[in-house]
Amino acid sequence: MPSFLGSLRQFVLAPKLSAVTFAERGFPGAASPATERLEAIPQAVVCGFEWGIAARDLWELERRLELVEVEQRGFAYEGAAMAFTVRDAMAGGKGTRTRELLLGPGAPHLLLTYIGIGFAMARLPRPLWRTIMPDLTGSPYYPTMTWLAVDGYGFDLAYFHTRRYVDEQKVPAPYPWEGSPEYFPRAVDQGIGRALWFMNGAVPADVAAAVERFPQERHADLWSGVGLAATFAGGASAEGLAELRAASGEHWSQLGLGVVFAIKGREFAGHVPEHSALGCEVLAGLSVAEAVAIADRTEAEPAGPVAQSLPLYELWRNRIRAQLTENTESNSRKAS
Repeated sequence: MPSFLGSLRQFVLAPKLSAVTFAERGFPGAASPATERLEAIPQAVVCGFEWGIAARDLWELERRLELVEVEQRGFAYEGAAMAFTVRDAMAGGKGTRTRELLLGPGAPHLLLTYIGIGFAMARLPRPLWRTIMPDLTGSPYYPTMTWLAVDGYGFDLAYFHTRRYVDEQKVPAPYPWEGSPEYFPRAVDQGIGRALWFMNGAVPADVAAAVERFPQERHADLWSGVGLAATFAGGASAEGLAELRAASGEHWSQLGLGVVFAIKGREFAGHVPEHSALGCEVLAGLSVAEAVAIADRTEAEPAGPVAQSLPLYELWRNRIRAQLTENTESNSRKAS
């Protein structure tokens, strides 16, 4: 049972489940057949946040999170990471809850827990961001994948401040995340792209139209976010996914890049649901094993002498895209 202080924090900070529904937010995808399925994801995040904000200790939190069905469990851990990040910030940045969670039971859900830290960033003043990411030295993909926190920040901006960041397409001020302020808006756009998949109810034509309304120079990163969400969260049939792939056009490799990251995140957590495997096959033309192999092989490759000013995260993304393009060209030659 949570402490009195934990219950008070939960009452003050935890959003209502209805606050994340598409109808409540006024999203165009509220009437989509996939809405109920997609809404369950932010609702799982809210539940994880509630448990994390009120939990007496990590043991109690883990017991609750492990009761969540396996397909939704990572999203609950995402909410818990958000809660622990807020609690650590309230402790003057000296808290260790987030680090213990990410190195402990949250470790398999690394992709989503980083995103949860980004959700906390959206609710905390920027001066507190300096210590918001715990030292996870020795953890896989650290610090390369910490850019997913910025992705989470972008998702939150689009989901909860839609008029400003989607309708008006405002670009948030740069921040020197991992020493690369110039890359910050690009990582934000990857999160906005993920949000567009949800907000438009996984309807491919509507998602593509939403991307097209943004300036051309932002399309590539938006499409990578769409690919990640379409594969990780699901919501579309094989026919719909084929329509999405066609709509991505020249940005197909960005879409496929998001697919590969989604599959790697699912595989790392130990469960790849059927809709994720379907997304991998239709959107990227890969089996789950092939996508995981591309992620692992390109992550392990040295960056090389070019573009060293880019974050390691973006260099990895570039190598994945190059591999996807090479595979497509090779298959075309074989077919001819």
